[in-house]
Amino acid sequence: MDLIHRALEVKIKEQLGKNKVILIMGTRRVGKTVLANTIKNQYGGKVLVMNAEDFDVQELLKNRSIANYKRIIGNATLLIIDEAQVLPDIGQILKLMIDEIPELTIIATGSSSFDLANKTGDPLTGRVILLHLYPLSQAEIGASETGLETSQNLEERLVFGSYPELFKLSTVEEKAAYLLQLVQSYLLKDILAFEGIRQSDKIVKLLRLIAYQCGAEVSYTELAGQLGISKNTVETYLDLLSKVFIVYKVSAYSTNLRKEVSKSSKWFFYDNGIRNAIINDFRLLSLRNDTGLLWENYLLSERLKKNAYQRKHAQYYFWRNYNQQEVDLVEVDNGKITAYEFKYSPTKKVKKPSAFASGYPNVEFEVISKDNYLDWLL
Repeated sequence: MDLIHRALEVKIKEQLGKNKVILIMGTRRVGKTVLANTIKNQYGGKVLVMNAEDFDVQELLKNRSIANYKRIIGNATLLIIDEAQVLPDIGQILKLMIDEIPELTIIATGSSSFDLANKTGDPLTGRVILLHLYPLSQAEIGASETGLETSQNLEERLVFGSYPELFKLSTVEEKAAYLLQLVQSYLLKDILAFEGIRQSDKIVKLLRLIAYQCGAEVSYTELAGQLGISKNTVETYLDLLSKVFIVYKVSAYSTNLRKEVSKSSKWFFYDNGIRNAIINDFRLLSLRNDTGLLWENYLLSERLKKNAYQRKHAQYYFWRNYNQQEVDLVEVDNGKITAYEFKYSPTKKVKKPSAFASGYPNVEFEVISKDNYLDWLL
């Protein structure tokens, strides 16, 4: 496959020369460094690139004075700092640079919102552009493949996901090995690097339980009992897993109708391949009993990517009442509410649940299947 252009590339280029800090967040191996290098190679001015994991770079930036930073940056007008979350006081460092060097633009990449976004939040208010880079979206991939190829590759994407390096690998064995190594060598290492994580085996087991319960309502009390830890610790660990962009929460939608579930939540993975690597299951769909789960997880993550890249601040919910009627997704976008049901291969016409239709008569309802999903994601 040819070089796949990332959706964020144009948005980043629009901010160059505006004296801003552009934060590119996302898991390791998702393509942040490649994207930053693409911007660098097309930039007309002088660029300085720093890898924050390099001890020499860390020593250079320790002296927090504008004279030191001006000396380091020289006449560069674009500064790229890779894996910036490892730098202590990164927010103050970036603020000093961007405040005192008006011709400078900074691109900082990070694999953890826990470190980078929190550390830069207050000091850089109004000066920071926060962008999230996901595994490849169908819109990004689709520009480099035919409609027939997209159709033929759908099953593989449900099983192996869309991390960029997978597209350089030709066999399912290579793809499975890559994802297993990615989970063990990068993602889990990032999680366990946080201070206060003393029970590393528990967080790995929690992740596995969430993988099996993906798309189902989760009981924190039940998870705590299975793991032998407190309910608060379960919630803390899940919050941490969301801050390293492995999973995200979808809450219940309710307008306080008496028979609606309002306090439950579901957890989904940003990438199907990561989910399947965690449980080490890369079988074809014909051999699995979780195709519906994979379809729902895939569609939600792809919709999330699409809306994020189009700068839409949509909110995502599921709906269920106590009579077990449910809707897979309730999307709220700028006041507009739309309901969706996900069926990989519908065997019969799917109707809006009667209780939902009664409670929300004006909400549009649509079934997303493999026959129409591309219209919804592109």
